Amino acid sequence: MRLETIKDLEEYRAGLLTSAPDVPRIWVCAGPGCLANGSMEIYEAFMAYADEHDLKADIDLKAEATGCQGLCERGPLVTVHLAKDADEIFYQHVRVKDVAEIMEKTVLGGSIVDRLLYRDQATKSKIASTKAIPFYAHQKKIVLKNCGHVNPLSIDEAIAAGAYAGLAKALAMEAAEVVKVVKDSGLRGRGGGGFPTGVKWESAAVVDAPQKYVVVNGDEGDPGAFMDRAVMEGDPHTMLEGLAIGGYAIGATRGLIYVRNEYPIAVEHLRIAIEQAHEYGLLGKNILGSGFDFEIEIVRGGGAFVCGESTSLMTSIEGRAGVPRVKYIRSTEKGLWEGPTVLNNVESWANIPQILINGADWFKSMGTENNSGTKVFSLVGKVKNSGLVEVPMGVTLREMIYDIGGGVLNDREFKAVQTGGPSGGCLPASELDRPVDFDQLKAAGSMMGSGGMIVMDDHTCMVNVAQYFVDFLVEESCGKCTPCREGLKAMQTLLHGLTSGTAKPGDCALLKEIAEHVRDTALCGLGKTAANPVLATMNWFPEEYEEHEKEGFCRAGVCSGLYDLEIDEDLCTGCTLCERVCPAGAVSGEKKMTHTIDKHACATCGSCIDVCRFKAIKVVRRSE
Repeated sequence: MRLETIKDLEEYRAGLLTSAPDVPRIWVCAGPGCLANGSMEIYEAFMAYADEHDLKADIDLKAEATGCQGLCERGPLVTVHLAKDADEIFYQHVRVKDVAEIMEKTVLGGSIVDRLLYRDQATKSKIASTKAIPFYAHQKKIVLKNCGHVNPLSIDEAIAAGAYAGLAKALAMEAAEVVKVVKDSGLRGRGGGGFPTGVKWESAAVVDAPQKYVVVNGDEGDPGAFMDRAVMEGDPHTMLEGLAIGGYAIGATRGLIYVRNEYPIAVEHLRIAIEQAHEYGLLGKNILGSGFDFEIEIVRGGGAFVCGESTSLMTSIEGRAGVPRVKYIRSTEKGLWEGPTVLNNVESWANIPQILINGADWFKSMGTENNSGTKVFSLVGKVKNSGLVEVPMGVTLREMIYDIGGGVLNDREFKAVQTGGPSGGCLPASELDRPVDFDQLKAAGSMMGSGGMIVMDDHTCMVNVAQYFVDFLVEESCGKCTPCREGLKAMQTLLHGLTSGTAKPGDCALLKEIAEHVRDTALCGLGKTAANPVLATMNWFPEEYEEHEKEGFCRAGVCSGLYDLEIDEDLCTGCTLCERVCPAGAVSGEKKMTHTIDKHACATCGSCIDVCRFKAIKVVRRSE
């Protein structure tokens, strides 16, 4: 079926909405986290139950797999819609054995399966509706508005939810008007750099060239980040629509999506979505009768972190080694195959349709000055409610971690939050009330990055954290420029000396000096920010570096051999958990009696600290 005009699209959408039956719907989360916990088996169990009991014929039941529903910590997730206007019922930690009960009690009986409900951390009350769950209630969804609520393999569901309305509106405008709307909205690139998207589009639009390109950066390489993956897997048509709008705006007829090879589900969902859009006349020749031709192809990356940098990514698409170049000529003038190229990340493109539909002023009404709209984050680490979060720019770190995230896991003391991945920095508790936007995070010595946010508790060594990220970056450096190639290795050597107790006097000063040189002299943006984890942790936690260098002491109890452990007899309840997890057999004691640790046998692995719910195990300086 091909939609020939804008009117055809609107009439088709209206038909889908009016013909949709008001029947119970079951959404089973098929995001990566839930899939890993068996959500597809749960989905198949729902389908099998419906078939076995002839429920599809009786109530026209719809059970479908969706993209990520966000609250990954509580997966597998299932939401039930008993009617169009009814609040969705949210179930967590669902197992195959729960399917029959959900069907019988909720879908057929209209009652709640109480034991599967979300339990509020503060009030201890159980909540059935997502609207009342703090994790969801504090969010504002634009990019993620369809993720978890549509079947990503169905273009009809996407169209019914509003897909391609923004493209239709853009095609009825002059290309320059589209660029102006995006520019006026204040949208800044969500890949980390924060460059104004409309300015980039305007630069490419005025260049006269036989072939222009629009490109999606789907090479999401930051540890702990999965924002772009969720969009590509859960709502691929939104990104395709944004890319087509960008192509029309700058005069490009080709779009390319660069996806890391580790995202096979995203690649498959995008492939199906592109085929469906072609079939409906939303890609290809003369889209909706506008005279605009546009094709999209998928390019699979090899998993190199450096290919997240724009020039490296384009070089990789061209079939060469993914290494950066000096940007003496901007990509909007000469980029992919020497043609003017606009490159934005997945989240940036996914914002475009809603900006066209609702207008620049609507988008600017959210966020802060010079930081319009919302931002998607992957909230992970030592936080109770880890998952995918979308909030207006300007919310504070405290709101993110405590109001949405539910606080620190096991109620331990908050220590730091890493923003921006390996290129970002760690911010301490004193910065919890800092607003989250491009400018505020940069001022604090960190950065937005693509949106990774890793929460750390008091059992975290900041020197060890810096070492982890530098180890990652040493492996991922392309090696083209000397500062990054040699500087990172030198930093790595010094950090390993600090965490192993073999550091020499002056190593911290040398580490800082090298980090500053790397920051100031590396070739590309990734190299220049590679020193951030070191510089930020040295700035906010200088005492830990000093203790590692001068005393060989790790106050967090992480760096093996640099501390001893003691059990506080006033706090120990004799629960025996520490004894059971100790691999060295160093913990002993009777049940319900104070336990002790044999310091000579203790391997200082930290396992006992992790399991102790009473904070009875204390880190002390190592005795001779």
